[in-house]
This record gives sequence, structure tokens and C-alpha cells, in this order.
Amino acid sequence: MTTTSTTAAPLGDVARAPRPSAKRPPAGRFSVARTVRYALLLLSVVIVLIPVYVLLVTSFKGTGDASPARAWALPTLWTLDNWRAAWEALSPSIWRSVQMVVPAAVISAFLGSMNGFVLSRWSFKGANVVFTLILFGMFIPYQAVMIPLNQIVLAVGLPSGIPTLILLHVIYGIPITTLIFRNYYASVPRELIEAARVDGAGMLRTYASVVLPISIPSFVVVLIWQFTSAWNDFLFAVFFSSSQNGPVTLALNNLANGALLQNYGVSMAGALFASLPTLVVYVILGKYFVGGLMSGSVKG
Repeated sequence: MTTTSTTAAPLGDVARAPRPSAKRPPAGRFSVARTVRYALLLLSVVIVLIPVYVLLVTSFKGTGDASPARAWALPTLWTLDNWRAAWEALSPSIWRSVQMVVPAAVISAFLGSMNGFVLSRWSFKGANVVFTLILFGMFIPYQAVMIPLNQIVLAVGLPSGIPTLILLHVIYGIPITTLIFRNYYASVPRELIEAARVDGAGMLRTYASVVLPISIPSFVVVLIWQFTSAWNDFLFAVFFSSSQNGPVTLALNNLANGALLQNYGVSMAGALFASLPTLVVYVILGKYFVGGLMSGSVKG
């Protein structure tokens, strides 16, 4: 009598048996969606760059060639005279703007950092009330307080020009800088602050030795924000400075409304000169700006 033996398959082989693959959507749908997405992005870029194209092209046109009727056309004769004239008119005010925005951004950033640290990690009675009062400064339009603010500046005797503008930009920058730093410091592990306290560090020592070194992302965000806001400001410049001691926005307005009004090329070149510093800042630090905004969005 002959017996036939059967060998059972190992359990591991059964476990490694291929599973039926999930049904995937057709690849064509994804390619169409991707194409539509890229097309919309390209259209958005074109729409955004249209004014830049007009600015750039017109800045190289001569006096007779730069006209609204030929705004889209390339220059008949390319010239750099507009750039030379714009630089001669704006270079002193550009330097004054640099003298204004750098200290205003740095001072308001450090004040906002200290406020944010105290209000988030060194809480005291009434801290929420103080924080709410500080935030009120973000929601008050500049136009609503410009006349009383002008009267206060005149009563105190502050000189017209860059020093007064620095002070005003620092004061009006404190609410937004405090908000950004407070949200960022709220994500810092509380154990880090408690460890510094256990080691005997006071508030200032904890801030300088522990908190400040890890605040670089928020400092990048605040510095870019304050730099851009102060550089592009026009309202404060009109009220508290003149064409002889004011920033570049005031000089650019005078250039566009002055004797060179009919020479659109000079105005366009001046606008590009005035916007170039903020453009450079965003190109160099743009990725750090987005990363700094997201750094305080999730608590550690």
C-alpha cells in the first residue's frame, strides 16, 4: 500500500503571500489636475509680474518714447538716463530710509521679544489685561490718531525728520512684535524655563541665556515685517518729515509730482529703486520668514 505525504507550507510563506493591491485611480486624472494647477500658478505669476514689466520697460525709455499709449511696447532706444536721474534725486533719501528702518526694526524687535517673554512665561497678575491693551494698538488706524499724535510731537519738541520717525515706528511696532514673540515663546517647553529657575537664573538671565538664543526664527519674521512696514510708510513721513530730511517714499512722491512728471521713465526707475531693498530682503530671507511664522504655530 502506497501512502502519499503532503508537506504543509510554512506559516511565514503564508504571511508573505502577496496582498491584492488597492485599485488606483487612473493616472490621467492626476496629470490633468497637475497641469491645471501649474497653469493657474503660471497665470498668477504673469498677472503679478505685469506691473513689474511695465515699470522695467518704461524705465529704459526716453522722454518721447515713455507714454501711456506705448506702455506695453519695448523701448525704441534703450537708455540709462532715467536711472541716473532717479538715483541723483533719491540717493540721499534712500540713505535716510536705511538710517530709519534699521534701528526701528531692531529696537522694536527686542522690545517685542522681552514683552512676549514676560507675558508668556513670566506671568503676573493682570498679564492678560496688559497683553490685550497692547494689542489694541494693532487695531487703531494711523489716520485716526495722526492729528493728536502730531500735537503731542509738537508739544514735546521732537525734531522733524528721521529721529522722530524712528521713535514712532518703534512705538507702533511693539503690538505686532509682542504678539509674534508671545505666540512663539508659548511653544517653548516650560521645562526649559523651570530648569533655568532651578539653577538660580532670574528673569533677565533666563531671557538672555536661554530664551534669546532660540528666538532667531521669530527675530527673522519680526525684522522683515518691521523693515518692510517702516520702509514703505508714507503717512508718518508726510506728517513728521520734509523732502529735505524725510525717507525715500516722500522723495519718490515729490519726484513723481515734480518737474519730471511728464517723464514717466524717471518715475518708473525711481519706483524700482525705492522697492529694491524690500525685494532683496524677501528674496534672501523669504524662506526663513515662512519658517519663522510656522515655528510658533505648534506647541512643543
